[in-house]
This record gives sequence, C-alpha cells and structure tokens, in this order.
Amino acid sequence: MEFLNPFMLFALGAAAIPVIVHLFHFRRPRKVDFSSLAFVRELQKTTMQRVRLRQWLLLALRLLAIACLVLAFARPSLTGQMAGAVGGAARSSAAFVIDNSLSMTLRDAEGEYLRQAREIATGLLREFEERDEIFLRTTAGEPVPAGPLSPAAALDAVEEIRAAAGGVSALAAVRSAMEALQDAAHPNREAYLVTDMQASALADTARATFVEGARAYLLPVGGRTQPNVAVVDARIDSRIVEAGQPVRLSATLVNYGDEPVEGYVASVFLEGRRLAQATADLPPREPTEASFAVTAPEAGWLAGAVEIPEDAYSVDDRRYFTLHAPERRRILIVRGAGEDTRFLELALSPELARGRVAFDVTVIPETSLAATGPDRYDAVVMAGVRTLSSGETEALARYVAGGGGLLLGPSAAGQEGGHAYNALLEAIGGGRISGFNGSLDAQTRIASFDRVELEHPLFEGVFHVGPEGDAPNVERPEIWFAARYAPRGAGEQSIIRLSNGDPFLQEIRHGRGVALLLAVAPDARWSELPVRGLFVPLMYRSLYYLSAWESVAGEQFPAGRSAELRIARPPDEALFRLAGPDGTEYAPEQRDLFGAALLTLDREAVERPGVYDVYAGEEIARRIAFNADERESDLLAMETEEARRRMAEVVGGPVEIVAAGGRSAADVVATVAEQRTGRELWKMFLLLALLFLAAEMAVAKGWRPSAKEGASLFARAGS
Repeated sequence: MEFLNPFMLFALGAAAIPVIVHLFHFRRPRKVDFSSLAFVRELQKTTMQRVRLRQWLLLALRLLAIACLVLAFARPSLTGQMAGAVGGAARSSAAFVIDNSLSMTLRDAEGEYLRQAREIATGLLREFEERDEIFLRTTAGEPVPAGPLSPAAALDAVEEIRAAAGGVSALAAVRSAMEALQDAAHPNREAYLVTDMQASALADTARATFVEGARAYLLPVGGRTQPNVAVVDARIDSRIVEAGQPVRLSATLVNYGDEPVEGYVASVFLEGRRLAQATADLPPREPTEASFAVTAPEAGWLAGAVEIPEDAYSVDDRRYFTLHAPERRRILIVRGAGEDTRFLELALSPELARGRVAFDVTVIPETSLAATGPDRYDAVVMAGVRTLSSGETEALARYVAGGGGLLLGPSAAGQEGGHAYNALLEAIGGGRISGFNGSLDAQTRIASFDRVELEHPLFEGVFHVGPEGDAPNVERPEIWFAARYAPRGAGEQSIIRLSNGDPFLQEIRHGRGVALLLAVAPDARWSELPVRGLFVPLMYRSLYYLSAWESVAGEQFPAGRSAELRIARPPDEALFRLAGPDGTEYAPEQRDLFGAALLTLDREAVERPGVYDVYAGEEIARRIAFNADERESDLLAMETEEARRRMAEVVGGPVEIVAAGGRSAADVVATVAEQRTGRELWKMFLLLALLFLAAEMAVAKGWRPSAKEGASLFARAGS
C-alpha cells in the first residue's frame, strides 16, 4: 500500500492524546469513615473491573478513530505507482497516440469512434497537472504539435484532431511516441494508444523502443466489427480512348463481411452522369471483378467514379478514376537522311482523320533531334534514322521509361552500317537487328503476313467479326525488303509475324512506356504496304496506341500521402497549380526536368479522396485520382491479447488493456486513473473512523453500573 499524501501520517502522533488522558486522568477516591468495610471492598472490586474494561474499550475505539481519520487524509492506495509530493503525484511525462484513420468514423452505441477517443484522451489529460509534459501523436492527417506540451495545450490539440486518409500504422505512431519519451524530462513515463483495434493498422512490425519504467496502456474503442463492401480498384482496360467510342473498364469489389452478398450493384459515373451498371455476387473476402462498357461523352480529361450502395463505412463506397479522350495528339517524326516519309505523313494528316482524333505532326531531320526534346510530344517516330549519339539514345530511353511512345522504322543504310537502333533497343530492353532479307526496290516477294494478334488493343475496333463468328479477313501485303529482328526480353510481343518467322511489328515495353519496331520502312520500295488499304489504319492506330499509352487514364494515388507527378512542360512554361475537389488551390513544388516538370504533392494538400486537377495557366493539363488506401477497408478488429502482444513488442514492456466497448468515456478514464494512481481507500477509512467514533459515544454513555446492581451488593453485605 502506498499513500498519495504521506505527510499526513505524521498526524498519527495525535493518537497519543487518548493514551495520555487514560494514564493521567483518574478520579482520586475520597476517604470516608464507614462502620463496615467488607461490602465496600467487594463493591470496589466488582465495579473497578467493569470500569477498567470500559476504559480500555474507549481507549481502543478512540485510537482506531484517530488512526482512520489520519489514514483517510493520507489517501492510501492499493496499487499506486506515484507517491511523492504533498497533495498529488510526482511529475509525469506522457505520450498519447490517437488513431484518427478513416475507420474511426464508424459508430456504435456510444457514438463515433473518434469522438470517443477524443473524450477518453481529454478525460485522461485532465488528470495531469500543469507541470507535467505531454507528447501527442496521430496516425493520419496533418502533424500535431510534436511537444512537449502542457496538458492544457494538449487538450486544445486533441479537440482539433479529425479523421484523415493515409498516414502511418498505429504501431509506427506508438514507436514515435516512445522515442519522444526516451528524452522526456520527468521520471514517471506513460504511453497511451486509443484505437479501434483495426487489424490492418496493428499488423505492421516496428523495432522495440525501450523506456525504463514506462507504463503503457491500450485503450480500444468500438464495440463491434461491422461488415463492409468496398470498391478497391477501378481501371481502364481499353488502351485507346476516343470521344464517342466505347471504352472498357473494370472495378474490383471486395465483401469484407462473413456472409455472401448476391446481386450487388455497381455503377459507373463520368462527369457526374451515370453511364453503366453491373451486378456481381460477392463471396466473403474474395476480390470480384465487375466489367463495364461506357462511351466517353466528350473529349478531354474526364472525372469518373465507380460507386456502390452506401453502407456504414462510406469512405470506400466510391473509387475515383480519370479518363483522357484527347482532341489532338502531338507526333514528332525524325526523318533520316534520304528517307521518304510522304506516305506516313499522309496517313497522319487531318484530312484522313474523318472527325476522329487529329495528329499535330512535326517533321525534323535527324540532325535536329539533339536540340528537340521528345518530352513535348505524345509519340516519336524514328523514320530511318542512320545514327544516334549516346546522348540521344539515353534521352529516348528515358522518354520511353517515363511513359512515352516510340515507333522505329529501319533504314536501308543499316545494311552497310552498324544498325543505329541496336544501342537504343538494348537501352529499352529489346533485342537486336541482325541484318536484312531481300533487296530494296526489287519487288521480289520474300514474305507476307502470317499471324496477326487481333486481340491486341492496337486492333481494337479495326476488324469486325462476321455474323457467324468468322475470323476477319486481314490484308496480307507482299514484303520485298525487311529487317531481321531477334527478340530478347520477356517484355516483348510479336503483334504481326511474317511467313518466314520474323517479326513484322514488335512491341517492346520499357518502364511506363512502349516502343513498336517495324521490319520495313513506310516506303513503297520496301513493300506494297503503303499502297494497301491496311496502311492508313495501321499507322493511325499504331501512333494512337503509342501516344495514349500513358495518358489514356490519369494517375491514381493514395489519399493523404505525398506523391510525385512527372508532367510535360507546356509551351508557355506556365507554372502548375493543383486544384482539389473542394476548389482549394495551391502551387506544388516543381523541379525542372528535360522538357518536363516533376511535381511534389504534399500529403496535407491531397488528404481528401477525389479527383484533383493540375492546371497550366487556365488549361487542365492532367487530372489525378486520390483514393483511400484499400487496406483501410478491412474493418476486422484484432484480438485484444494479440494487440497487447504486438504493442508490447514496440514499447519493450508490459501493456495494460482498458476496453471501452459498451462503456462510457468517463468509466474508461476512471478505470485508467485507478490503475495509474492505485485504488484509493480514503473513503473506506473515513467511514471506519465515523463508525469507531459512534461506537465510542455509545460505550461512553450507555455502559454504567445501575442502581439496582449497587443495592443488591449492599443487601448481600448486610446479610
């Protein structure tokens, strides 16, 4: 047992007063002459025995009453940790970790989880004195003051905590709090974690941070595990998107409950309009795909979302995405010396676009490539380039890796030279051009189309299957002169293969971009392809596929976390601005790259899920989707003992659990206060003191020798 007010124990000296009175305050009997002393002696003997017994009993009751009063004022405690100064506890340093992830927006009979957490934290903070120091941590949102704070300042900070997306796990926040306690100023150190026990937030491991003598408390809130259905992904399946043309997209739904859900409805919205619906049966905890077909209503950047019916946890009932249906595409054609690109330029001319996406074509000689950055263009065509410097090769490889598209057409000069593309092909993970087959302008057939991958996105919507399911009829132009290409990497695919086994159109993926390699140049001296009907759609679709590889869909990032975005610089070099769903704008940090800019988006600016617009001047340069982390959709709570074990590994010591389920915040605060200062017994001792005083009064007034008892003694003496 310990005493919170131990100096009061000095008052136990007052217990000596009844003893002194007992020892020195006796009645002295008067001498009275009497004829017969026999019965007086008998009366004295009997009476004095009773008087002494009464006096000792009164002395004991008075001593016990005084001792109990003194002990009550000394505030005894059964399990108290902190004894010390008069009237209170020793100085303390405490760290509070408040889980403010989005799952804390759920509710139970006691109200919203986060509101309960704030009430528990504020109730505990009021137990501290102004001389104590407080460290405050949250798991998401804007950083709170790192501290140390006074209890009053910590109270104000707790009231400002709101639920936010992103952030760190609860155990990572606990580790940060324990690191703060390592340098705390006071010897009594405590750590508190208030959380809804979401398993995903407690699953991370963190290195133990041992603080000698620290006590840790785990304070769970939330009384039940709630079922939840979430949209955890939304993606564009079509690689080529045009206004007025069908677009395929998919969404992934997960039922995090224990019971299957049948006929669940999901809807697709574009620019606020519902365009498609799909139903799916959702087994427990298994990802389920839902497919949609929508038509882009207009050109430009479009904001979209996949939505499901709202449930208790509405944060993940909507998954945002962006879709880009371009109006025009910027194409750079780098023409090698002596190469004929008239057929290619004609195929990409606005006259042949027929109301579809038009290309803005820029043609430069290969000698101007070094001075013309590829980052300003959506796709680059290398038409028979004979030489490439190491700097140009590096710039093109970087361009493809960053999401650019590259079309490579061979040069006849490679027959005598060192195959200028091989260094570039190696840089993007491709194979090698080993030589050529046939003779230029000989019009002697060496091969024709043998196999065409009609399922490839490049041919989406180009060929139509007959009513009986017959395979479409694909033109097979004769090839007279072609490069021999030997694939190397696993990231390659032969879209069109020749009858002699060589690739005719080879896809090479590198980073976020893609390159297409043609075995022939777009020149009538190589093949009859430029004069066949297949040439225009093949060139059009190839360049559209390449230019749409990155921007058919905008980037998706987790909300509440910083992100980096690489974006091409506009011609007027305007600074970029980021506009959020609520209309707020800010200028992110911008770092210049070669022909582009790298934007660093602060987590405080993107903590709200939704579609964000990147402006260059008054034009929208990009739209980005920010969504809640899919891990927060699993509302399964961790078992308390497992959570205790994981937290103990982080704090390096024992952890006390005070569950709040079904209890008010005041009850939790009272329970924690009893654990941290001990169960106080002053009320019990005060009650005992009153009982002893009452007994003393009863004995003092009610136990005296009666007259009848004295008369009987005299009668016996006379006889």
